Amino acid sequence: MGPGFLMSIAFLDPGNLEGDLQAGAVAGYSLLWLLLWATAMGLMIQLLSARLGVVTGRHLAELCREEYEGWSHVALWIMAELALIGADIQEVIGSAIAIKILSNGALPLWAGVIITASDCFIFLFLENYGVRKLEAVFVVLISTMSVTFTWMFCKTKPSGKELLLGILVPKLSSKTIRQAVGVVGCVITPHNMFLHSALVQSRRIDTNKKNRVQEAINYYSIESTIALVIMFTINLFVTTVFAKGFNGSEQAHTIGLENAGQFLQNKYGGGLFPILYIWGVGLLAAGQSSTITGTYAGQFIMGGFLNLQLKKWVRALISRSIAILPAAIVALFFDTSEAALDILNEWLNVLQSLQIPFCLIPLLTLVSKEELMGEFKIGRATQIVAWTVATLLIVINGFILLEFFSSEVHGMFLGSIVCLVITVYVAFVIYLIMNGGLLSTRVLATYRRLMPMRN
Repeated sequence: MGPGFLMSIAFLDPGNLEGDLQAGAVAGYSLLWLLLWATAMGLMIQLLSARLGVVTGRHLAELCREEYEGWSHVALWIMAELALIGADIQEVIGSAIAIKILSNGALPLWAGVIITASDCFIFLFLENYGVRKLEAVFVVLISTMSVTFTWMFCKTKPSGKELLLGILVPKLSSKTIRQAVGVVGCVITPHNMFLHSALVQSRRIDTNKKNRVQEAINYYSIESTIALVIMFTINLFVTTVFAKGFNGSEQAHTIGLENAGQFLQNKYGGGLFPILYIWGVGLLAAGQSSTITGTYAGQFIMGGFLNLQLKKWVRALISRSIAILPAAIVALFFDTSEAALDILNEWLNVLQSLQIPFCLIPLLTLVSKEELMGEFKIGRATQIVAWTVATLLIVINGFILLEFFSSEVHGMFLGSIVCLVITVYVAFVIYLIMNGGLLSTRVLATYRRLMPMRN
């Protein structure tokens, strides 16, 4: 027990919370079924990541450096860092918003960013006492989120009937497409694939004994499933709270992380425990836990791709600075504008969604390789399901790109630059697919069958 719960934090970071509240406010209960299946897809991907780490004894970033040639593994590293920066900015800003709420506005966003930055040193302090101590802290933070968001759910009393119908009956309208894409995009977090493949190596596993390797895979699968069931339940509570309170209202399209607490306070009032501060405590727990795991992931990504032999505190400081500096700039420029902060959040969601193929395709390629995984490589049926999920996510990314750039990019010059970038992006995705995985295997097999016929 432990690595799965650290991994699961990414399923309830501030970006996820914003996706939940917007989905609930705009789409009501109608996208709960999609939240369920998106979480299931995320679980499958994380189980493959854990399998890769257990069997090989190396994490995804290290294997990418070894399996891909020079320029391509550098490109993969850049994409992973971009995804991590996007996630980190959201997490740091989410924590800063929570600090602003809990201080009654006395501490502005930039001050919250500085306070949040200190988690790097908290992380280093806890890690010195062993990974078990760090995992115990995360259990406390997850418990805090569970208590606060469950309290909100019980206070607002969403409709149980509509909740069940939302989970069991798929519904999707043209008005909720954007929220639906956001639900899927928030759940699948690129840096989490690197993180989980590294976290599972914190336990001693005798890789020379196949039954011990299989046992580890089985137990990690059970733990990850339990952790993500908890995260799904919390996400469900947040979505239904805002569905009950704001779906169909004038405020539905204007709710974001910064003003959500005040909207809740205006709707449900104070009491012994004002809902505004309950929301703030839950948001702070989500932000702090996800920023620490982001620091952890940053160490593995930088160390694995670049093979850097640096002290832990140096790597943590570098990886933390990469995200803190942009977050501080964002806090200074967007502190007075909620609308601008929401627009920035949309851009950051797009940035992270664009990076999904660059960690998902290598992951699926590597767990399918017999020379790397031996008898623990995934079977043909699992490959088909996994590549189908990957294709679905890439199609969703295509939709995000089409909708976002068509609304945000104007002018021939800017449009030409975007077209060029998209062309390079698509070419790199095709390169990764053709250099491994089910598709490349089939293409190679077809080519070998045709060669004798030509001769």
